[in-house]
Amino acid sequence: MTLRVRPADRQATPADLALARARESLVRSELPRVRTAAVAWRNGLAGLLVGLLGFSLVKGRSDVSQLASGWALTVGALLALALVCGGFGALRLMRAGHGLPTVTPVSRLRPQLLADHEEALRAARDLRWGIRATLCCAGLLVIAVGATWYGPAAADPALRITTPAGTECATRLTLGPSGGALTTKEGSVPLPSGESVTVRPGGTACEQAG
Repeated sequence: MTLRVRPADRQATPADLALARARESLVRSELPRVRTAAVAWRNGLAGLLVGLLGFSLVKGRSDVSQLASGWALTVGALLALALVCGGFGALRLMRAGHGLPTVTPVSRLRPQLLADHEEALRAARDLRWGIRATLCCAGLLVIAVGATWYGPAAADPALRITTPAGTECATRLTLGPSGGALTTKEGSVPLPSGESVTVRPGGTACEQAG
């Protein structure tokens, strides 16, 4: 292969030189600017997640077992997805802000300007993915907290209590030396001492009565 060198079509002007210097300066500052933006986004998104978690701990149900079984499973799945998205977003933001702890062999070293430009492109890509994943995590947390607010509560286990006075559906039977009491949806119903009491699972009859 033969290379031929020929004169340029025109001489470089001061404007051309100024443009070349400006482009070089822009490329040299590209990576630090992306790193700074990544750190700022990381801090802002971390504050958003901390605020959402604090709000949910104050306002949401603290125990998903208080929800109906289907809703409890849904909330658990949403929280698991939020954890995955949050972890993925955090890793991407950390990599965008600080890069990977790698060492390049001497034989594979590239010109500094080109290497910085390629690293800036990778950091910008990591930053975009980190923002998306973290916002997805926040959205899943909001949905999960909303489900704990508005999801139906788990039904209390029902019992059918048969006494000489009739049959009652209750959630709790308390016995004591002076008698007992039934806890029903309407309130507490006393049981006089000495009465015979039969306890059976409530089943469909109590669900229909409720």
